[in-house]
Amino acid sequence: MNILMICTEKLPVPNIRGGAIQTYICGVASLLSKHHRITILGRTDPDLPNDEVVDGIRYVRVDSEGLLEPYKAGVVHFLEHTSEHYDIIQIYNRPLLVLPVRSVAPNSRIILSMHNDMFNPFKLANPVGNAVIEQTERIITISKYIGDAITDYYPHVASKLRTIYSGVDLDRFAPWMESASALQARESIRAEYNLSSKKVILFVGRLTRNKGPHVLVRAMSDVTHSDAVLVVVGGAWFNDDTISDYVAYVRALAGRAPLPVITTGYVQAHDVHRWFCAGDVFVCTSIWQEPLARVHYEAMAAGLPFLTTARGGNPEIVINNNGLLINNPEDPKEYARGLNTMLSDLGHARQMGINGRRLAERNFTWERVAQEILAVWEQR
Repeated sequence: MNILMICTEKLPVPNIRGGAIQTYICGVASLLSKHHRITILGRTDPDLPNDEVVDGIRYVRVDSEGLLEPYKAGVVHFLEHTSEHYDIIQIYNRPLLVLPVRSVAPNSRIILSMHNDMFNPFKLANPVGNAVIEQTERIITISKYIGDAITDYYPHVASKLRTIYSGVDLDRFAPWMESASALQARESIRAEYNLSSKKVILFVGRLTRNKGPHVLVRAMSDVTHSDAVLVVVGGAWFNDDTISDYVAYVRALAGRAPLPVITTGYVQAHDVHRWFCAGDVFVCTSIWQEPLARVHYEAMAAGLPFLTTARGGNPEIVINNNGLLINNPEDPKEYARGLNTMLSDLGHARQMGINGRRLAERNFTWERVAQEILAVWEQR
């Protein structure tokens, strides 16, 4: 079949600027292209051509300025002028693109891949949502939480839903106890930042209030391990090291913390895995209803035990003693209790991390994700 995958307007594919959806598409595209012809439509980027073929996959890029309206116009213009017929058009996380795409591709099967709560009535008016569902053959969701949210708004959609959990690159993210390259990365970063004798607590993500790193910085006041260090990896936005008001606030908190807190700023997407190698415990501090943060998969693949919040889809990834759940994500003391437990017995914590690695090897490979997407495509 001839397949068109339409990414969002925010970041380009390949994921040279990061982004969970962009990483997801990159993870599966080469595997899917072994079975079908793949074209990926995304936004322009100064470092990428507007039309190219790489390893048999065609990439087309249209202007967006990071905004949906100009991007939508570019998507429609492309479909109006292409000589290709696409058997399936898979749209990522933008239900508002379904009706414009349908207007210029009347005979294509449309599948939605939902990575956030974009059917929320505050984002999508009910009549539009119903029309989108009518024109969509199947809706893939990255967590049960997202599927449940959609059915809360539109109960009749249940038969069209299919949860397909995300995946991770098991070679790039690897436990330092089992990988020579991961051990080398660990030793290099820990030497560079004076962490060699430290217990490293790791946060990786965008620095926004909803992501909650300020609560983790506050938790350091109640961490009882004098050799603990918190490392906060990330910036205000992908590929952006701007010091927003919130970033300045987190850094001010860090400066007053009784234990060392290192803020790295934005780290390029191709280097992030090295920080996972350097950590001992990973923490996801999401305060908002997180769909299911992909950093969990990366932490597990890297053999890190984790603390995560009882928000959105995050609890779905706490399996087989691979991590601990924080029930009140705005309580620094609850994080501190979990961290003190893990840091008091690093042997047990590392076993939790290995449990997560084995889980990733069994359940969260890109090969499994691609096979489940293929099953949706080939089901009629």
